[in-house]
Amino acid sequence: MAVTGGLAGDLRLADPDLAALFSGPGGPERLAFWQEATGGLAAPDRAVERRLAGDILAAMGEQPAARLRAARTPMLVRAAAALRAAAEGGPGGPADGAVEVLARSHPFRGFFGIEDLLLRHRRFDGSMGPAIRREVFVMTDAVTVLPYDPVHDLVLAVEQFRAGAVGRGGGPIWHLEAIAGRIDPGETPEDTARREAAEEAGLVLGALLPVAGYYPSPGACTEYIHSFVALCDLGAAKGGLHGVADEGEDIRTHVLAFDAAAEALAAGRIINAPLLISLLWLMRERPRLRAGAGI
Repeated sequence: MAVTGGLAGDLRLADPDLAALFSGPGGPERLAFWQEATGGLAAPDRAVERRLAGDILAAMGEQPAARLRAARTPMLVRAAAALRAAAEGGPGGPADGAVEVLARSHPFRGFFGIEDLLLRHRRFDGSMGPAIRREVFVMTDAVTVLPYDPVHDLVLAVEQFRAGAVGRGGGPIWHLEAIAGRIDPGETPEDTARREAAEEAGLVLGALLPVAGYYPSPGACTEYIHSFVALCDLGAAKGGLHGVADEGEDIRTHVLAFDAAAEALAAGRIINAPLLISLLWLMRERPRLRAGAGI
């Protein structure tokens, strides 16, 4: 869709809630900035479009439209993650007055981003605390999936290079992990699990069993992870090399006997949180899963 430069002709603005963002004083300038920042491209659905537009307009005057357009994909993913978080509900947050965001800026936007927040939050005694500044590392919602074969009692893990370990200053740099990936706009967590299993291990998954949804580091990071164990046939599976070349992935798969994976966990050789959590869940549920497979 080409940038139209006005309300007429931009089919996205058939959504009255979106069009309302560009009404009133300064509306034409906001509209032009939004259209330039999106390149006229539509988001997967109206809700994501509205959230993305709000994020773009919040950055107006802070970052040029061209830079936001270059960061379109991570911004779309971030918008979809914010909508999922809002749908999950729960007490606390700006919606019920527990948090007041006084100022917000984005000193960096890329595949990931940095958000600088000035905020106040409700204290346990019921009062509002003083204004505090917090920097947040903005990531996306993600999925992990650990394939398990209850008949042959095998799991499949992946091994890959991790830059975070380099940044920390050492230790193991190649990590044994569950299959993982970010949730793209328009995907459900289950969609992502099946797509990533095909990309990272060449697997077609059977039933997806929810393990947990969790923040791995909520003190400073927005990432929220949906972890699954997936039932599948690994009897003929072998280790191999996989990954999407355009994404710089270099992934090696390992098919492990469950007892070997449990031993590695007990010995402290598994240091990746989603794999650790998924294996602990599987330890508890394995007898039930094997009984269900007639073992």
